[in-house]
Amino acid sequence: MLEGLKSTYPRPFDHYSSQLPKRSPFSCVLDMIVLLTGQEKEEKIKETVREITEQLRRGKTRPLISSTICVSQFQNSDLNSHRYYGVSMSTAGCEPGRIMVAASCLSFWDKYVAGAVMTYYPNNAKKQYFDGTIKLPENVRCKAFNILIGKKRPACSSCGNLFGLSPTNGTWAYGNCAEVESLSNLFKNVEEVREQARLTLVNSTEENRKKAEESVKKELERLLRLHNFTWDGEFFTPQ
Repeated sequence: MLEGLKSTYPRPFDHYSSQLPKRSPFSCVLDMIVLLTGQEKEEKIKETVREITEQLRRGKTRPLISSTICVSQFQNSDLNSHRYYGVSMSTAGCEPGRIMVAASCLSFWDKYVAGAVMTYYPNNAKKQYFDGTIKLPENVRCKAFNILIGKKRPACSSCGNLFGLSPTNGTWAYGNCAEVESLSNLFKNVEEVREQARLTLVNSTEENRKKAEESVKKELERLLRLHNFTWDGEFFTPQ
């Protein structure tokens, strides 16, 4: 089977030790589920994600699964507007999570959403020279749910700081929450929301953003060195 996969899909085997993925594994699984199910079937999508998660948890190895799914919508005159989904970071441990947050900021997430995360990454403290935080319009629905039990999960204080969501007392590392990926997908596809959410602040200039990106890249390179990963500076794009 291994040789067959190498023959059919050579690029992952050629680049797995030199390039970085743009997002965590379960994010790709979610895309497949939404594509096959239809974005409008929210409950069916959540049910399928739960079933796959339960199956993976029965295995003998530690699966790279998410704990939370989020749904975002621009609720204008269309009462059944397009839904955009995201899952929480699916990595094994703190440092792999930090690596993937940095990689997603630099290569995959919407520019505004990535800017909000980079405001606090990597030190969980707000940068003095750059503020890319977002205030979501009131007509944007952004709700997270526990994947296994289906219960609504209120936004944590990190998402409150990033997006202006009403937070609870809980706190997760910036970029780890399902809200980030879900809102990134919404912003990529609905320009009206993206522009309404944009905050024009004195220190959110392009120059300051580049400085924030450099700090994220520097931290990413440091973490990769700790794990003896020789990065060629590229992010892997499946083809």
